[in-house]
Amino acid sequence: MDLLRFLKPKSFAIVGASEKEGFGGGTCRNNLTYSKDLDRVYFVNPSRSEVFGRACYKSLLDVPGQLDAVVIATPKATVLEIMRQAKTKGAAGVVVYAAGYGEVCTPEAEADELELKNLALELDLAIMGPNCAGFINYVDGKFLYSILHPERDRKGKVGFVSQSGQILMSLLDSPNMTFSYCFSCGNAKVVSPEEYLSFLVDDEDTAVAAMYLEGTGNPALLEDCFHRAALKRKPVVALKVGKSERAMAIARSHTGSLTGSDAIFDALFKKYGVIRVSDMQELLSVSLALAEIRCLPQGDRVAIICLSGGETAICADEGHKIGIKFPDFEKATVEKLRKLLPFYAAPDRNPLDITATPAYQPEVLSQTLQAVLNDPNVDMVLLGFTLMEEIVDNAFYVMFEGIAMALELTEKPFACLNFIEMTRNAGLTKRFADYGVPMLPCTKYAFEVLRHILDFAVFDYGRKRRMVIGEPIEAMGPVKPAKSGMAGPGKTSESIEPSGPREPVAFMPPTGTRVTLSELESKALLAEYGIQVGQGVLAKSVKEAVAAAQTIGYPVVLKIESAEIAHKSDVGGVKLNLANDREVEKAFAEIMDSVAQNAPKAAHNGV
Repeated sequence: MDLLRFLKPKSFAIVGASEKEGFGGGTCRNNLTYSKDLDRVYFVNPSRSEVFGRACYKSLLDVPGQLDAVVIATPKATVLEIMRQAKTKGAAGVVVYAAGYGEVCTPEAEADELELKNLALELDLAIMGPNCAGFINYVDGKFLYSILHPERDRKGKVGFVSQSGQILMSLLDSPNMTFSYCFSCGNAKVVSPEEYLSFLVDDEDTAVAAMYLEGTGNPALLEDCFHRAALKRKPVVALKVGKSERAMAIARSHTGSLTGSDAIFDALFKKYGVIRVSDMQELLSVSLALAEIRCLPQGDRVAIICLSGGETAICADEGHKIGIKFPDFEKATVEKLRKLLPFYAAPDRNPLDITATPAYQPEVLSQTLQAVLNDPNVDMVLLGFTLMEEIVDNAFYVMFEGIAMALELTEKPFACLNFIEMTRNAGLTKRFADYGVPMLPCTKYAFEVLRHILDFAVFDYGRKRRMVIGEPIEAMGPVKPAKSGMAGPGKTSESIEPSGPREPVAFMPPTGTRVTLSELESKALLAEYGIQVGQGVLAKSVKEAVAAAQTIGYPVVLKIESAEIAHKSDVGGVKLNLANDREVEKAFAEIMDSVAQNAPKAAHNGV
């Protein structure tokens, strides 16, 4: 499966092209509005000779030359035959808009979905969908997408994968959001959300990979994506649903997704520094901020500058709520500020009220910002003011001039925050973005975004060093490669090899009974289902324990191995951080003595 050629097509056709409202008509309109190369976009409809004044072919087979991709905007009953025609035309993949497959949860619909998937595998054809809205490649200007949205330039650095078409529609409707790619993958029964994420992690035009996630059918590939993103220092922002039983039920009926244990996802996110957000506004704001910011802070100490005492006090309270560190300025900084600001300002306070006067004096504002940015106690600076769409006060342009002057002379990260959320002046927002200055939302969300930026900046992934966007680092230990991905479609966790040898399950309970398994028995059972677990080594004697520890490498943990001891630490059956042979010998003896005393009737297999 050539996923790269599918997602970066040089030529594609829209089957079901139409001037009517709907997915076919919407895809045509999007291309007429935005496409950079309409000569390689072909309309197909057996009942039309032209659509929107452009030639329309009766059949996909009539389209001249080879195709890289095909959009199928026709009823479900026609999809399989069009897929065969697409393969004949050399297409690497198809977008299937039709619904009524696995998400319906009837035997007939599930059988149709299986037939669709099997044909794709037979033809070696990537499928986005079914039951999707398509995708947009803003890097190359390719629009295999069905929903209309307000006309504006959306090219940016955020790649977005969504299992919800409406979520993507809302982000496209936002006046602020920009993208490198956006994928509405629907049921994703051939190409999975994890494979689109993998594409974004590797894509050089994508600075931030964001996703709306309901569940995963390929946890190994998902973890591999997170791992590779961490090594590349590329932020991953995830809006994961399924914390509640109701959300889990909705996800099942929406795309047929199983949301999985939320605690497991939370742990996975924390392990690899994935930024978890709670709603779409936070998703948008965090993704944009990380994509636009010129660099990450060296630490988590923040200075905030406002033009009024009221706004300054609001910032102090909001920062306090989420644990933002507001350091005191150095004495030299305070003296510089005292000379620059009006006599009634208080230059020794952070957050800092500089009053409105410097807003009309670009040189003074620039020197004020430089003083704070250069303070050794400060890692990042925020400037608070509300950038409205209709500019009636020239101070906004004056302030931009002063900010630009300061940023030319300093390297620390800088952002602006709004106090009331509203449509912003697009021209000034673009000028700020060109300087690497994100325009954050209103105060509450702005501080949540700031918290995520700071957490990501100091995330060490097993070492005490900050993460820097786009600066690769040496490998931090291997993650077992996923078996699926861009090499082949539709793999699930069933195709994943467990870490360690696949030994026969040591114990299988009789049908209809429930028993407690020992730890090794549990891990063996999990391994049989393709779940990666650290198997450990069973040692029945001190000599075997020392030999196993030497093979594994220190430090090690010893735990009693028994199906009859559910809580090992309660009986003294666990010893941690054993650093050498002598400690292992001692720990083995202590565990055996403690277990014999506290659980004398429990059988065990060793440690």
